[in-house]
Amino acid sequence: MCGIVGFVSKTKEENILSKMVQIQKHRGPDDSGIYIDETTGVHLGHNRLSIQDTSSHAHQPFVSSCENYILIFNGEVYNFQEIKEELVTLGHTFVSNSDTEVILYAYKEWGIDSVEKFTGMFAFVIYDQLKKRLFLLRDRAGVKPLYYHVSENTFLFSSEIKSFHQHPSFSKEINKEILPFYFQFAYIPTPHTIYKECFKLKPGHYIEYNLESNCFETHKYWDINDFYLMSKHTKSEDEIVEDIESLLSTATNLRMVSDVPVGVFLSGGYDSSMVTSLLQKGKKEKLNTFTIGFEKKEFNEANDAKKIAQYLGTNHTEEYCTQQDMLKLIDDLAFYYDEPFADDSALPTMLVSNLARKKVTVALSADGGDEVFLGYSKYFAINRVLKIKSSKIKHHILKTSVNLLSEKSVLLLNSLLPKSKRQSNIVDKFNKFKNMMNAQTQQEMFIRASSKVEAEFLDRALVDGKFKNFESTYFNDFQKLEKLDSSSQMMAIDYKTFMLDDVLCKVDRASMSVSLEGREPLLDHKLAEYMARVPSELKYKNAKGKYLLREVLKKYIPTEMTDKPKAGFTIPLKSWLLNELKPKALEALESNLLKQDALFKEEVLKEVIEKLKRGQIDNPTFIWMIIMYVSWRERWE
Repeated sequence: MCGIVGFVSKTKEENILSKMVQIQKHRGPDDSGIYIDETTGVHLGHNRLSIQDTSSHAHQPFVSSCENYILIFNGEVYNFQEIKEELVTLGHTFVSNSDTEVILYAYKEWGIDSVEKFTGMFAFVIYDQLKKRLFLLRDRAGVKPLYYHVSENTFLFSSEIKSFHQHPSFSKEINKEILPFYFQFAYIPTPHTIYKECFKLKPGHYIEYNLESNCFETHKYWDINDFYLMSKHTKSEDEIVEDIESLLSTATNLRMVSDVPVGVFLSGGYDSSMVTSLLQKGKKEKLNTFTIGFEKKEFNEANDAKKIAQYLGTNHTEEYCTQQDMLKLIDDLAFYYDEPFADDSALPTMLVSNLARKKVTVALSADGGDEVFLGYSKYFAINRVLKIKSSKIKHHILKTSVNLLSEKSVLLLNSLLPKSKRQSNIVDKFNKFKNMMNAQTQQEMFIRASSKVEAEFLDRALVDGKFKNFESTYFNDFQKLEKLDSSSQMMAIDYKTFMLDDVLCKVDRASMSVSLEGREPLLDHKLAEYMARVPSELKYKNAKGKYLLREVLKKYIPTEMTDKPKAGFTIPLKSWLLNELKPKALEALESNLLKQDALFKEEVLKEVIEKLKRGQIDNPTFIWMIIMYVSWRERWE
């Protein structure tokens, strides 16, 4: 895991390049380096977190023996030894035992199509001096970030946007057209960023930059949609479960390849329990597992994780975090995330990363399980609503009922249910269900269910009113996937929206803030490709999501230990905003920066402010978004 930066410029700018490298040193504190070709203006920089071959032989930028190919690389290619053996038989010689060198010589041998051989997470730049080309490539799922900025005289690229701030050609003009997306979803969707002329390279894509013409083209080499559109598996359920177990085992064991200590984030949920089970069951050497706990029971999963760890026999570390531990990290978020980013679970993710970093340099997480195995409650809710809507009478009755129910009524009804049936975040789920009932199309239902703030509120609050720019994002893939069942459509789109720009961004920045490499076995592309072709009726069965994952997991852990309501990695946000964070919230809502940007109608903001002063909050996430936005403006603008 590392950080990469670079640019193409008409003049040699070594000092600027060094500053761009230095500001993201947290991504790679072990080593750094730069490379400049004055004839073409190519500038390459690298921060290294040493994982594979920790010696100086793997120093980057890595220059080939013939000096015609130069590479900067962030991530891991887990099957590099297998590829290396093939390259050796073809006459290549190696000076290191790193995946870096393997990538470069794979490119030399097979060209950019060599990416088809790579299993891993990666963002890399190859400078081909013979072709006078730069190739910028991002992994299939988008685990590793890669940004680029285009101006009249300069082409910039980096693992993190903060490096661009060090270059005088970078324009910091805010892209106000895309801001409504942030205030709806709490993140800015690919390919956009907060800045005009600054973009995220799409996952499964690469850029070919022509150094002679100073033009570039973007090419797609992989897309999860292609596998969803293939014919479905016709194997029996038992055969599919066996295949999935084999794919999971291969994916998790591949991600243990490392020359430094490795551990696992263990929450006690299905996904992390599955990863931990596959790595620990039947092995003498104890696996390092890490969990953080919270004082409030409704947010605490540490006890569940501890029971799983004890059952499997891992070397388990848990740490209970105080409210103050998280609150003091808030001001750091703007620096590490570069853009406005309002997933509040970034705070506990930073804490568990810090805990793990005390013992290991690499930690496996279990992100992607919901998108791959059909786990989110919104999928089931939307399917139920679609079924209800097939009957006009039922739809009318239920729509009228939910529109009459208050949040207090929902909380009361939830409290009357048996503990095993109670829902976490019930008010948020109810509001999303109500929004779906009022939606006109499945795409609108999905967008509403994925939103953190109600569309009606934003339409009323935003100065520019409604926005319809979904065509420029992956949310528009509904049209490409219209022949699929609704569950497949939603999983495919979440894979390229929420998972990509929220979950993966959150984990990358949180782990890298403490120089910890995060690895994602459930996003192994072979597993994702296989699961895309599994019929949805096998993913949701017996009124349960993640059915197939559960079937594999019960071979390793008793069902009663994992069969519990889904809980998120959440914080008591509303309570904080009414108490400890109230001054910060009011300061942000009344900020001159917010007034200067003129995003919201004054009367709507005034309404939110007055309610907060009286101790009332209708949408805590919206206020958190405002805090994060103003904090970002103060840090970077």
